[in-house]
Amino acid sequence: MTTNRRDFMKLLGGCALAAGTAPFLSGPPAAAARPDSRYGMRGESPVAGISPEMNRILHYASLAPSGHNSQPWYVRFLDDRKMILGADPERRLPAVDPNNREMMLSLGAFLENLSLAAGDMGYEARMQVKAKSPIEQEIAEVTLDKAKPFPYPLKRMTLRRTAKHGYGPRELSKEDVDALAEPLGGHLFYFPPGSEHARCIAEGTIEAFRVQTERDEAQQELVTWLRLSEEAEAKHRDGLTTAGMEILGLKGWFVRTFTKPEDFMKQSMRERGIDQIAQLAGEGGGWFVITSTGNSVAHLIETGRAFERMALLARERGVAVHPMTQILEEEVGRKGIASNHNAEMIPQFVLRVGYLDSYPEPVSPRRPVSWFVRS
Repeated sequence: MTTNRRDFMKLLGGCALAAGTAPFLSGPPAAAARPDSRYGMRGESPVAGISPEMNRILHYASLAPSGHNSQPWYVRFLDDRKMILGADPERRLPAVDPNNREMMLSLGAFLENLSLAAGDMGYEARMQVKAKSPIEQEIAEVTLDKAKPFPYPLKRMTLRRTAKHGYGPRELSKEDVDALAEPLGGHLFYFPPGSEHARCIAEGTIEAFRVQTERDEAQQELVTWLRLSEEAEAKHRDGLTTAGMEILGLKGWFVRTFTKPEDFMKQSMRERGIDQIAQLAGEGGGWFVITSTGNSVAHLIETGRAFERMALLARERGVAVHPMTQILEEEVGRKGIASNHNAEMIPQFVLRVGYLDSYPEPVSPRRPVSWFVRS
């Protein structure tokens, strides 16, 4: 019996795509990470004009998370130890992040990785935020001064990843919450499963995702960052791959081989995505909300740095951290938060959290350093 493409999609139950979170197809990963997607510097060409050591520091910095894995940074060197960190306008997400709020958080995570890697290699990173508006391109100036090495387990950066499936329902222990909250300095709030706040966050997330999925411009923006085929992944080294979206095994092979990004504009795909978000939002060990004291570029950069410090600790404690950002991206979600909290409460991250019995290896591709260093 032959199976055509339409029948095969029905057999798989359709695909689900969540903007910014990307849960695809029901069920957790069923296979090991694809080896050609693993992190690493193998095969990278040296960047003319910068030292191998500086190349390594920037490689570690580039392992920072970003929306749709857009990797929205560029670096321009002023001299061998001074650089400008910029926001690449071609890597903006205007449909879901029109004010570049999330882009600034991603650049903060990039700077935190850079600072930790530099410290481990015997440099102190002095950073000054230059931008007054998140719409500007040149965001911060970074100078590396020789200093006594400050050892840091850099493997934390290479092993950090966003896992979406397999969360256990157990409430996080106070010890784990306290350890993960410490880098946030009082700006992390934990709402365990079964609490009223957790229920409200889950319901708000589902509704905001439904609204976002129905917006053609948001769905089309997501489609633009899909790297479904191996050829697309190798060409771009960014975006949302099947492995990163946890479409593995036979399903992953089929999507890579036969599915086109534009297929995800279909109404059936969108509806499946809403169903998947509803399932994921009801799973896990509760929610983290990370706040800031303001919305300036400096506030956003510092919050992104603090988030990354927390995220780098999560794997060692068996805790998965899954950003579910639609509730902050869509007006319906922001209004819901504003109506229940005072104006001083400024949320910047909404994160589903939970324990994983088996933590998956990182699989999201990364652009070589030479691709984001500008002369």
